[in-house]
Amino acid sequence: MSAHGRRERPDPPEPLGAPTVDSHTHLDACGCESAADVAAAMDRACAVGVTRAVTIADDLAAARWAVQAAHWDDRVFAAVALHPTRTAEVTERDLAEIESLAADPRVVAIGETGLDYYWDHSPPESQQDSFRWHIGLAKRTGKPLMIHDRDAHADVLRILREEGPPETVVFHCFSGDAAMARECADAGYVLSFAGPVTFKNAADLREAAALVPDAQYLVETDAPFLTPHPHRGRANEPYCLPWTVRGLASVRGDAAERVAEVTRRNAERIFGLA
Repeated sequence: MSAHGRRERPDPPEPLGAPTVDSHTHLDACGCESAADVAAAMDRACAVGVTRAVTIADDLAAARWAVQAAHWDDRVFAAVALHPTRTAEVTERDLAEIESLAADPRVVAIGETGLDYYWDHSPPESQQDSFRWHIGLAKRTGKPLMIHDRDAHADVLRILREEGPPETVVFHCFSGDAAMARECADAGYVLSFAGPVTFKNAADLREAAALVPDAQYLVETDAPFLTPHPHRGRANEPYCLPWTVRGLASVRGDAAERVAEVTRRNAERIFGLA
């Protein structure tokens, strides 16, 4: 069984020829609890060329843990926010704690926030209010805004226009088509690609991934979710990222080593990684 007790992890991929960064993962949901767990997960990742990772929060408990994990291991950085599906009963105290955690120097982004109209866990109005607040937090802290956008493309883009985006906007696990990718690229947004870019039924996503400028894309696992082909349905972890890198390289007509290098440089610039 996997570290989080549900699914087996696949055998590791062939190492990448250049190091890269997993720009969005959930180490706690991968089964990591202690500093030793985090070190073991990052050791597995480093063995295949994934030398750093940003672990993401989706509620207060996860935000506290992510900041702690980023202090446990120099290869790990954190992002904090309240996920849109967690916004039904947000209090001022919750928001104040997120803002306090966001000030930590190991926190490199505000996320994941945004809109999720797929799950019926939080009313659209509360999601939109929270999204607007997190946009403001990103502006106040000067840190990138990391967006979760599921079945909500038009409203996400509209609210960004209405509020005025922060300096850096990252669409985590970008799921739009080529037209949306062009709109985002023209706005200066960054698109992060995860395992679905390798899925056989994702032609629109692959078309989008092919046209994004080099300076505006990242790679991620979103582990333990969205394990790339050919291991879809098994447990995901940062060490699985090379399959996505190679799939993205094929889509872009590029070498995997160059995609790894470009995304490493982009992650360093976007998140200010040391």
